[in-house]
Amino acid sequence: MLYVKKINIIFKPSSLIIFGFIYMVFHQLKNINCKLFKLIKYIFCLINCLGVSITALYGQGKFTVSGTVKDTLTGEALIGATLKAEPAHPAGVITNSYGFYSITLSPGQHTIYISYIGYQTKAVAVNLLKDTRLNVEMNASAVLNEVMISDRSAARDNVSRPQMGVDKLNISDISNIPVLLGERDIIKTIELLPGVKSTGDANTGFYVRGGGADQNLVLLDGATVYNASHLFGFFSTFNSDAIKEVSLYKGGMSAEYGGRLSSVLDIKMDDGNNKRFGIEGGIGLISSRIKVEGPIVKNKSSFMISARRTYADAFLRLSSDTAVNTTSLYFYDVNAKANYQLNDKNTIYLSGYLGRDDVGLKSAFSTDWGNTMGTFRWNHLYNTKLFSNTSLIYSKYNYTIINYTSTDNFKVVSKIEDINLKQDFDYFINNDNTLRFGANIVHHTVVPGDISTSLKSNYTSKIIENRYAFEGAAYVSDNWQPTGQLSFLYGIRLNAFALYGPGTFSTYNANGSIALATKYASGANVVNYINIEPRFSASYTINSQNSVKASYNLNTQNIHLLSNSTSSLPTDLYVLSSNNIKPGIANQVALGYYHNFDDNGYEFSAESYYKWLSNEIDYKDNATLVANTNIESELVYGSGRAYGLEFFLKKKYGSYKGWIGYTLSKTERKFDAINNGRYFPARQDRTHDISLVNLYKLNKRWGLSAVFVYGTGNAVTYPAGKYLLGGITTYYYGQRNGSRLPANSRLDVAATLDGRQHKSYHSSWTFGVYNAYNRKNPYSVAFRDSDDKPPHTEAVETSLFGIIPSITWNFQFK
Repeated sequence: MLYVKKINIIFKPSSLIIFGFIYMVFHQLKNINCKLFKLIKYIFCLINCLGVSITALYGQGKFTVSGTVKDTLTGEALIGATLKAEPAHPAGVITNSYGFYSITLSPGQHTIYISYIGYQTKAVAVNLLKDTRLNVEMNASAVLNEVMISDRSAARDNVSRPQMGVDKLNISDISNIPVLLGERDIIKTIELLPGVKSTGDANTGFYVRGGGADQNLVLLDGATVYNASHLFGFFSTFNSDAIKEVSLYKGGMSAEYGGRLSSVLDIKMDDGNNKRFGIEGGIGLISSRIKVEGPIVKNKSSFMISARRTYADAFLRLSSDTAVNTTSLYFYDVNAKANYQLNDKNTIYLSGYLGRDDVGLKSAFSTDWGNTMGTFRWNHLYNTKLFSNTSLIYSKYNYTIINYTSTDNFKVVSKIEDINLKQDFDYFINNDNTLRFGANIVHHTVVPGDISTSLKSNYTSKIIENRYAFEGAAYVSDNWQPTGQLSFLYGIRLNAFALYGPGTFSTYNANGSIALATKYASGANVVNYINIEPRFSASYTINSQNSVKASYNLNTQNIHLLSNSTSSLPTDLYVLSSNNIKPGIANQVALGYYHNFDDNGYEFSAESYYKWLSNEIDYKDNATLVANTNIESELVYGSGRAYGLEFFLKKKYGSYKGWIGYTLSKTERKFDAINNGRYFPARQDRTHDISLVNLYKLNKRWGLSAVFVYGTGNAVTYPAGKYLLGGITTYYYGQRNGSRLPANSRLDVAATLDGRQHKSYHSSWTFGVYNAYNRKNPYSVAFRDSDDKPPHTEAVETSLFGIIPSITWNFQFK
């Protein structure tokens, strides 16, 4: 039968709205005198023209079934559900990030099977005589046998999908994993996966396959999260009550993602229940949380609001010690989202996040920091094959530090702010090809630090110049399955970066002195960088239970974090690529083997990787970091490499579930000015990293969980000698990161007691013990002269946590 494809140029009212919206944004930026920015604008508009003007007509007997797949009880879109029309198309298609699918079949009678992990497989009969819209609602499995059958039939994505290095977290499992003080934490959970390493017990930073903590792109409903920590890293900014899906891409990421070298953590918030109202939350030892959701217009729109706050400061006020009861120590965060289905082809979404921390001591100091984010999305279906998502995204991270002393009262304000316009298309060419393409342009504003002082202070006030840049990208990616055994995910991303004035930009001599300082006017172009990023992944399915995969990725990064601490501090400094700082570049190759057994009840994978890093940044020895207007003079530039093996074994079903993850790896850096130009272990280098996660359902009401972690100690630099200078002991440090802290290990346990079931109410109690065997894991080691033996030097080890119990009451009204 003849296959005909026709492309027509069609302008619809919705197309004109998109063009008008884009024109309005660019019109406001017309004064920017930057050739690269103009190129970005043209690319962006071209992508939009191609997207909104395409209609695909498949004649001579081919019709398309399209629609959305949602949860019956909540109306939430099901991401990654599989639809198969057997035997016509046994490989199947999957729903996108908004639950949309498109499958093309010959005319006549067909039975389409829809499956999704944790849901009953659904069969729908259709008689195709024309293109058909079919929206499907699915029920979560309620009977044990149905759970086993439906889950296992839909659970071989890890074997069949072309992407590798991808982990999707189950929110219910996250809620059962024991954590510090009972606070459920997404980031602490992903640190239990192979290839992901924690930056420390009191940290929400993480390392992925040898990359730095700033080389992970963290997204919340598309908005970039620059600092994902509360209380200096003890807790993350993500309230799991408000989260629908968590995906971690360690490698093999598609071309739609960019801007970071190592990984993408893509977090999507709940849309809200459009069927009925519900309230849930919890009360713990240091914080409480609540979530409210429900329909705005039943079956058409919904909302979700979730809030959390700690109250450690309330207990501190009970102290009789003035130094304690005047201490400020708390954080709060609020997640909100709403959506409205205008008609069958248009849906709008509005989501936001606000989180703040306040730590301080009255009459001494105050530290305030947090994130503000907002996302507006418009989904539009042009036809049965072309799906559009237009996003306007705002993201800001800022901090304020005020110091109150008798001599120096000063205030420091810093922020990084992004405004991002993004257009994405999903084009379902046929059942074997799904094309994704799009473009985005983001405006960066970095305020390194405005320092102001009071009159009584003799500290010199200064303002470190703001930096401004545009970063744009265009991408195209194809998910192609030429045969039942072979599949590819391949694409390319064009990244363009333009730094512009106003400001003074310097180049530096080898000793850090200024060689040339050039002043640029507002809007004047300073430097441009263009990088092409190819992406390729392939999967060969040996049989239904076994496959091998390979991937290659090139990523670039133009926003860099300067920090001399493993902790996630609010004062960490962000800088943009400049005439001195080149974009970071990472090339990664990976090879993996995947095996499911016992009727898909167990999942095993082994992945190896090698990563080359270029234009890495580090500080010179004895660098001046605070209030430095020429911070780039304190930097050195080099390269890095990371390689390793990751093993993962997961039991997915039954009363006992859990996984074992093991990583064997090496991470090194190389700088001409450090260690005589030889490779040395990076801060995040850990040879061995092991995690064991155990979840056991004892009976209908009791559930037990335990987590054990072990890791090689962090690489550190110890003094190789000392000398007296003016009566003060001064240490001489040897090879950079040439020593190791002792190994880390910890056992966390928890038990959950479910209350008796009621029709509209449910509650549970969770009892946990963090660090059950009271392991004193080293956080830092300092050196000092011994009081008992003055000529001798002693090492003083600091540990943060011993054994910590917790109790949390969770409730739900529905």
